[in-house]
Parts: sequence; C-alpha cells; structure tokens
Amino acid sequence: TLYTAKKYAVPALEAHCVEFLKKNLRADNAFMLLTQARLFDEPQLASLCLENIDKNTADAITAEGFTDIDLDTLVAVLERDTLGIREVRLFNAVVRWSEAECQRQQLQVTPENRRKVLGKALGLIRFPLMTIEEFAAGPAQSGILVDREVVSLFLHFTVNPKPRVEFIDRPRCCLRGKECSINRFQQVESRWGYSGTSDRIRFSVNKRIFVVGFGLYGSIHGPTDYQVNIQIIHTDSNTVLGQNDTGFSCDGSASTFRVMFKEPVEVLPNVNYTACATLKGPDSHYGTKGLRKVTHESPTTGAKTCFTFCYAAGNNNGTSVEDGQIPEVIFYT
Repeated sequence: TLYTAKKYAVPALEAHCVEFLKKNLRADNAFMLLTQARLFDEPQLASLCLENIDKNTADAITAEGFTDIDLDTLVAVLERDTLGIREVRLFNAVVRWSEAECQRQQLQVTPENRRKVLGKALGLIRFPLMTIEEFAAGPAQSGILVDREVVSLFLHFTVNPKPRVEFIDRPRCCLRGKECSINRFQQVESRWGYSGTSDRIRFSVNKRIFVVGFGLYGSIHGPTDYQVNIQIIHTDSNTVLGQNDTGFSCDGSASTFRVMFKEPVEVLPNVNYTACATLKGPDSHYGTKGLRKVTHESPTTGAKTCFTFCYAAGNNNGTSVEDGQIPEVIFYT
C-alpha cells in the first residue's frame, strides 16, 4: 500500500501507512521495516527503526527478518556506535546473514564465499572489542578472516604497545548524550612509582552513569608506553564489573591519557565502587590537592553529577583522596 501511495502520489495515504508502521514497530520486525523504509525513502521511519535496533539489538538480530536484509542495510547498522550488544554476538549474527546471502546468490556456503558476500561489512565488526577467549573460540576459527588478520588481532590482544589493526577499536556505546569527564586533583606533581601493586580509589555517584574509561598520568621521562589493567569493582561484593588489559602511550607532559573499557560499565547511585589501575612502566606524574567531592554540571541541561571519593583500604600503591593516580573518570550520563 505504501508503494502504491508513493507511485500515485497520494500523500495522505502515504502518511497513514508510515504512521501504521511506526505504531507496530517492534524489535522482531525492526529490520524488516528498516529495509522497507530505506527502499521507499522514508528517513523518519528508518531512523525510528535504527533507534529500536540500538535499544533492543540482541532481540532484533535474532528475529527472522534480520537475515533477509540487503548488504547496504547491514552496513548502515554495523556502522553505528550505539548498538547495545557484545561484539561476538554481532559477529555470529553477521555469519548467519552471510549464509542466507550465499544462498540468495546461489553460492556454495564456504568461508571464502561468506567473506565475499560480506564485502565491506566484515571490516565494520569491531574484533578488538572482543575478549581474547571470544575471538579465539569464534572468529579466529571461522575461516572468514585471513591468516594475516587473525595474527594481527592476536598480537593486538596480547602485546604492548599494541600494533595497529585494520578493525575499529572504538567502543560501541549503548548510550545517549555527550562524553563527560571529571578530574579529582587540583595540582600535578612528579614522581609516582610502580612495583606491581594496583592504584585504587573508592567512589560513589548520586545518579546512574556509564563509566567508559579513566584518564591516567604518564611518564615524567618523556614519551613512553605503559601496560595497564583497569578495573571497576563493586566494593561490597568485590565483583569485577568491567576490566581491560591494554596499554597507552604518553608524551611526557603532565596531562592525562585516556584508557578505555571494552564496554561501558553501569554505575548505580549511592553504591560504593573501587576504581583500580595496575600500571607497568617508569615513574609518572601524580595528582595532589585531591577533592573528596567533585561535581560535573552539564553545559546544556545544567544537570549535576556528583562524585564522592574515599580511601580504598589495603594495597593501593599509595593512592588516596589527597594524592596519587586515577585522576579522571570518563563517563556518560
């Protein structure tokens, strides 16, 4: 009916069709409707479908309609930074789609043909966001990646400094709004040493946020690479909620350097968490004149996010509210 309304230029009928589709949009038909919206050039409906897919990615990609979409629609979805799903599940869904596409093109379902039909879509899977175990158990053995790609990704997972890979390593954030950060120190000094003990600081926040990384201080001796493990721990249960074994390069300045989690870590209001960073590398800068309370005010809405920091007892490499490492928390509200 939408096709007919467009063909015979009956805008009122066209509007009714689009309204009907919007009302009936669900996770299990979002991909089917997205294909139609793109085919009939209905950008508003397409954007609603994409928002639904962002919010319900796992349900949307398991729906029947997912394997029927065309390559351009698949690419449009994989390019998004806002999908809420682990990358390995996205890869498995894309493998299912490639099988259906091989059959549509009357090709034998082989790893080479899967790769061929995926085309540029394969390059949009963010393999660096997987854990090494997820990558080894799935993509590395799928035959879809060539040996050179598998080797470069294994090196990316295991060595520091990390070699460049041709796949995107930017986290997909199932988040809205703008990235924010707070710094708990008023001054920077040198020097801070590392001997294998983690720097730790406890914190709580007055509202729900998603922490995506920390800003850390780098070397006082000029440009250097550090190895680092970052974690957020639920203090009372000692459960690790998010972590990443990674590295960062610094330029010798007293600024902070971004170290990101693979996925956003949900932090609930008025709950104690421990921010933890274990660095391997030379002596670094450190912060002093620390603040117990730090408030971030949104420049657009004026909404306030208040952080309260307190001492993490035990092995903390000397980091406290007053001075030490982990100066910045990077987050979305």
